[in-house]
Amino acid sequence: MTVTLAERDPIIPPENLVALLRPPPRFTAARFENYIPDADHPSQAAAVAAGQEFAVRPPLPKRRLFRANAPEQRPGIYFDGGFGVGKTHLLAALWHADPGTKVFGTFVEYTNLVGALGFAEAVAQLSDHGLVCIDEFELDDPGDTVLMSTLMQSLTDSGSRVAATSNTLPDRLGEGRFAAEDFLREIQGMSAKFDVLRVDGEDYRHRGLPDAPPPRTHDEVEEAAGQSVGEFGEESVSLDSFDRLSEHLRTVHPSRYGPLLAGIAAVNLLNVRPIADQADALRWVVFVDRLYDRDVPVVASGIPVDQLFSKDMLSGGYRKKYFRAVSRLVALTREGSGLTGSGSG
Repeated sequence: MTVTLAERDPIIPPENLVALLRPPPRFTAARFENYIPDADHPSQAAAVAAGQEFAVRPPLPKRRLFRANAPEQRPGIYFDGGFGVGKTHLLAALWHADPGTKVFGTFVEYTNLVGALGFAEAVAQLSDHGLVCIDEFELDDPGDTVLMSTLMQSLTDSGSRVAATSNTLPDRLGEGRFAAEDFLREIQGMSAKFDVLRVDGEDYRHRGLPDAPPPRTHDEVEEAAGQSVGEFGEESVSLDSFDRLSEHLRTVHPSRYGPLLAGIAAVNLLNVRPIADQADALRWVVFVDRLYDRDVPVVASGIPVDQLFSKDMLSGGYRKKYFRAVSRLVALTREGSGLTGSGSG
């Protein structure tokens, strides 16, 4: 007996949303001390040092009218770099190192928080925290741009510091997705709040490792699900058809994809196929991120998971998101190979 994710509908009361803003399970133990910088990329060690300094920086005073913060006291730090260089580890390490009150969430969790609580109440609750960590900072539409610009201005005016990660430099956010030049003032205003730390390097998940494991047969996926039930228990293993789960993700707000996976230790997918619709593709990006956050192995039949997104998607405005999702999904299917009893070849 397995769980069907497509039959789950997690509901989170709005009053509980802020309390859930903490680093996900994969990064519970993330510290600066266990981030291993690549000697070939000195920017990684520099990012560690900058993060350590920022974590113990004294709180900023509330902004007074007509008095701006000095340039060296920018209220934000921004880890920019490609996927797989450890930016989320650095952000979680900063969160753990900061001695004050703090919250940690993804960009979509913060935009959902504002939608659930209303802007004024969201600012009131978030500004009680000296540090606000935002993972996967991206601007996908004009509404997000204006919302986040106003939110960050309100938080930094109240004395909160902001730490963020992204695959895109802050002054290039939104590029290729909407007419970003029409919102240049908001984008530049956000950019000016951050000291930007470039984190160079290779994707650590795939250093010296092969491509995506070959897909399993339908029977092998069902067999793997059964074996996982024996190891983890009935309520901890899911088995879904890819199409049905894709349809279900359309009905669940992306901020609830984490709770959708609550208690799940292994995910099994039948008949994975290329995604044709970009809205569906972006939902799968978020879903894969939540799988990765929770270190949930994946076993799948159908196409190899590195073929999930089309060539057009991988060359478009959201390409960095898609490449990150492929990187993470390949890593999770490698972990899932051990659940099938037949290795990765």
